[in-house]
Amino acid sequence: MLNMKHVASAFCLFVIFQTANAQLGFSHEIGVIAGPLQFRSDFGSREDSKTNFGNTGFGIGVVHYLNFAYRADCNCYTTDTYFNDHFKLRNEISWNKTKLDHFGKHVDPSKTTADADRLRGHKGVAKNLDIGTQLEFYPLSIRSFQSFSYRVAPFVSLGVHYTSFSPEVSTTYENPNPLLTGNVLEPSNFYSSWDPGSVDASAGSTWSVVSSVGIRYKLNKLSDLMLDVRWQYYFSDWVDGLNHQLKFNKKNDWLLWVNVGYIFYLN
Repeated sequence: MLNMKHVASAFCLFVIFQTANAQLGFSHEIGVIAGPLQFRSDFGSREDSKTNFGNTGFGIGVVHYLNFAYRADCNCYTTDTYFNDHFKLRNEISWNKTKLDHFGKHVDPSKTTADADRLRGHKGVAKNLDIGTQLEFYPLSIRSFQSFSYRVAPFVSLGVHYTSFSPEVSTTYENPNPLLTGNVLEPSNFYSSWDPGSVDASAGSTWSVVSSVGIRYKLNKLSDLMLDVRWQYYFSDWVDGLNHQLKFNKKNDWLLWVNVGYIFYLN
């Protein structure tokens, strides 16, 4: 289950932050995003194409923007500064889910060892709830984009997200001579070179750094389409429920997410 205590605390901070921003008079945008993602974890062989494309999931989210170029309280443009005309603040609540499996040379059909069977039987699910903020930079003028001087506006962003994760772990492998019985997380049912504590489906939370590159396409005065490619790196290696700590386990869990969004201007 999700760590609801941490999620509630983060959500309260999010609401307080939004309330404070609303008092500044900047205009607001709201939207929805959705799309496929690749979850890069300890499942499968590193840099293996079958692993990368096999462990693919889906994410959805709600986004809110502070548009510094326009003031909602007077229906007028703000002071023409470089920051106001090239930056937006993006706040987000999103959720993603990925079914995880082992791919690559270690589970090739030619492998008939008990460890190969252990890897083939080991399954996982990564489920993550995110709340966070990113600062988006638009090289072209936001004012000019809003006035239809051009239809396409590229952007890049960088931010921090708080993540509540709740992985799932299962296996179809049963050791004929288990150390324990009646426990799906019995260590002898998993890869023998892993430490006994390498598999853990406990829910938890962590922070992550988020960076993306994308474009907006102007549909009309009050709405845009958005295409966004995100890289998200977690400050934990337990997001997928597996942290085998072998010498080639050099990175924490991370993902690549391609999402399409619809953005509506509230003011």
